[in-house]
Amino acid sequence: MTDRCASDSSGSFRPWSLDRRDGAARWRRIIFPAIWLIYLGQTANGVSKHSSGWAESVGYAVLVAFCVCYLLALPFAWAGQRKRFWALYAATVALVAIETVFAHEDAFAMLTFVAVLTVGALGARSVGLLALYGLIAVVVPPAVSFWHAGLDFTPLITITLVGLAMYGFFGLIRSNQQLADARAEVARLAAENERTRIARDLHDLLGHSLTTITVKAGLARRLAERHDERAITEIAEVEELSRRSLGDVRAAVAGHREVTLAGELATAREVLRAAGIVAELPGSVDVVDPSRSELFGWVVREGVTNVVRHARASHCTVRVDRDWIEITDDGRGGIAGAGNGLTGLRERVEAAGGTVHVGAAPHRGWRLRVDAPLEPAAASDPAPRPARETPTMTA
Repeated sequence: MTDRCASDSSGSFRPWSLDRRDGAARWRRIIFPAIWLIYLGQTANGVSKHSSGWAESVGYAVLVAFCVCYLLALPFAWAGQRKRFWALYAATVALVAIETVFAHEDAFAMLTFVAVLTVGALGARSVGLLALYGLIAVVVPPAVSFWHAGLDFTPLITITLVGLAMYGFFGLIRSNQQLADARAEVARLAAENERTRIARDLHDLLGHSLTTITVKAGLARRLAERHDERAITEIAEVEELSRRSLGDVRAAVAGHREVTLAGELATAREVLRAAGIVAELPGSVDVVDPSRSELFGWVVREGVTNVVRHARASHCTVRVDRDWIEITDDGRGGIAGAGNGLTGLRERVEAAGGTVHVGAAPHRGWRLRVDAPLEPAAASDPAPRPARETPTMTA
């Protein structure tokens, strides 16, 4: 008999979800429960039949007051402001008692609407009150001799059926309200997660890149002071790294960041930690050729996903070098090449001219290794440097 209630941004209750921007909807939400008040025509007819003169006018006024209290109390039946509801509820019960003076037994038709309020506020706990109202409507009329009314079980049946119907209806209303609240919470969490994602991506993308830029810039300055030609190479790498970092930041803010090794390693760290798996990940990825960053990012995504879903491992290690990556775990192992994810990864790697090796690890668990040799031109380093092993960081 009503629509759901709502609260404004300040938390204050607004009956009928009244939105000032939608006047038509506001009136529909008021008119719909008011339509059912037509069944109080029985009470109005009782006033006309049993009262006259000023008593008839008072009887009609009491009936109007009851309708107003009912419409005001109805949205509070399942809202948080119980004090207002119970005050209006007590008023409706009192008005029913007063109306018996003017409408006699026909006043008990109003108890059907009181039953609606009772079910809305108490739910399954309203059985006792509904039974009481039904008995009153059946027993009182024949007990008052000058009313000349017989025993009639119709009010008891009506109150029982209306109570059952309203129990289901109010349950549906509450479910819809909870669903709407859940959707609002999901939207809030989505916005919060997006802010967290941007903050995390900026941290993961810029932390290592800015450190590398600082170190290389300092090295280039010192080389330039000695008129070393390597200064040009270092400055060129700083420029390339700066441009790549700027593109990553723009993509992260826009939410369209491509798969990169650094980003996937950051995600893998969180996923493995959430799964209770000790992660040993590279502390730096600058040893990897930039042309292999996206491909190795896909490898990390698929490999770590398989570890979390299938390996039942307690430890996972990711090792990288210029043109290869290896993921190992100490779990139960599996069937090499099984699953659509590895099939898709194998196709992606082969398209890049690489190979995928999947099988048992040397000691225990499983190993996923991808070798992606570079083209001769890309493999040559304009400034040869001493070979170094990529440090790892345990999370």
